[in-house]
Amino acid sequence: MSDNKFYLSKERLAELENEYRELVVEKRKEVAEKLKKAKEYGDLSENSEYTEAKDEQMAVEKRISELELILKNYEVIKKTGKKDSVEIGSRVSLERKDGKKFTYTIVGSQEANPDEGKISNESIVGKAILGKKEKDEVEVETLNGKTSYKILSLE
Repeated sequence: MSDNKFYLSKERLAELENEYRELVVEKRKEVAEKLKKAKEYGDLSENSEYTEAKDEQMAVEKRISELELILKNYEVIKKTGKKDSVEIGSRVSLERKDGKKFTYTIVGSQEANPDEGKISNESIVGKAILGKKEKDEVEVETLNGKTSYKILSLE
């Protein structure tokens, strides 16, 4: 990530904070209890419960680390009304050169979901249109070759 910031809506920030709290307060205890019980079964080299609990512990700690990084380096996306150029939080209507139209909201990578019309500021199209204005045309290099888009409107 170029500027080491995670761009989040207020709603997504709350979801991540809740997930973090749940993992640290509840899930860590739950996994520690599983490990304790598994150790009581004896020989750890052939103890599948212990192996599963260790794997779960690693996954939980990895997610906690990811969330800590995000929660230390986030910026809340501000909705500022009409914008002159595309920025994170903008809702943009595009027309591809073949006439197909798309409407996307530019979000941070943690919220991207193209099926819901949310594309990341780090995606190919997202990067290409950031800073552009209504009526601008942009060319995007995709896996299928170059594609041109015209920015029809911007909110």
